[in-house]
Amino acid sequence: MTAAVTSSGATVAAVPPLAGFTVGVTAARRAEELATMLERRGAVVQQGAALRIVPVADDTELADATRALIARPPDITVATTGIGFRGWVEAADGWGIGEDLLAALGSGKLLARGPKARGAIRASGLVDAWSPPSESSAEVLDHLLDMGVDGLRIAVQLHGEPLPDVVDALRMAGAEVVELPVYRWLPPADLGPLDRLIDTVLCGGIDVLAFTSAPAAASLLARATERGMRELLLDALRGPVLALCVGPVTAAPLEAVDVPTVQPQRSRLGAMVRQLEAELPARARRLPVAGHVLELRGYAVLVDGELRTVPPAGMALLRVLARRPGRVVSRAELLKALPGGSGDEHAVETAMARLRGALGRPKLVQTVVKRGYRLALDPGAGPGTVGGHCVHGSVR
Repeated sequence: MTAAVTSSGATVAAVPPLAGFTVGVTAARRAEELATMLERRGAVVQQGAALRIVPVADDTELADATRALIARPPDITVATTGIGFRGWVEAADGWGIGEDLLAALGSGKLLARGPKARGAIRASGLVDAWSPPSESSAEVLDHLLDMGVDGLRIAVQLHGEPLPDVVDALRMAGAEVVELPVYRWLPPADLGPLDRLIDTVLCGGIDVLAFTSAPAAASLLARATERGMRELLLDALRGPVLALCVGPVTAAPLEAVDVPTVQPQRSRLGAMVRQLEAELPARARRLPVAGHVLELRGYAVLVDGELRTVPPAGMALLRVLARRPGRVVSRAELLKALPGGSGDEHAVETAMARLRGALGRPKLVQTVVKRGYRLALDPGAGPGTVGGHCVHGSVR
């Protein structure tokens, strides 16, 4: 971050890259860690876990499947996640069959979908035979099919949801596949935070929804469907709300319903936050107004690099004005944008006064007598000087 210099030459403190934006976090695991990283960069975070994890130690289905696997060891085992593989081994220890499980897995080949799964395999005292550079289940499948799997018994450690494409392709190639869901996702026990997150998205209060697992994305969509809000949520995710995903596996349920996503090159929380740090400020709308630079963020505005928090009604008016900078917008049109559904044009005057006060520079918004209001766009400012495409570019 670097300090900003105002039009008068004064230096103001540097604004964190995510200041003025609100990020919704749908994660169950490592949610606090992600929230802390976002808040350190200035974001406001609203949490609404879209799922909960069933501990493997309490999973009787996994215990039974593990004993069956020990009785008939696999030729190949595919570990898809580090946390899942470690939890499986630890749970087996608790059931008194940990050494038997390691012996069964060690009697065949082990493949790791990525470095975390590979690390978990090695931490257990076993050795992996291969791991793809892409951390992709599809590449693991291609590797198995290339080597030939006809007649082989293959154990696939699942990572919270089925992998039907992988499993079906292996079975069609002649393999016997044993699916091991070493931890399972279920809807949250308390749906309140998730419902509040969905409501805030639909009210325009969320700029970014962050997803760290495919089940969380699927669960969010399922809950919106249960509440009759699926299409409204999809409209938001296809429009003003950015869907941030930790990687392609996580993004798949969203992209399957035509929701565009942003992902880092490496599927890591830190990389995801850095991607957002670079992406989100670049999407903000920037306008040269009355000799100042105005940048619209989620719930705030930067005026010459200085962060100014704006009341919701004021932000609603400002977004309408920013859609047509320099042009007059009538009071009647502005009234339609105000939250609360007031029918009194006096509400526009009140909200406009508060907006000017929040901006700290009243001349940014001009009153055009008997016609309405307009942003005082600098003379000569055209498409080349009007930057960004504010995350909340649609007026709701």
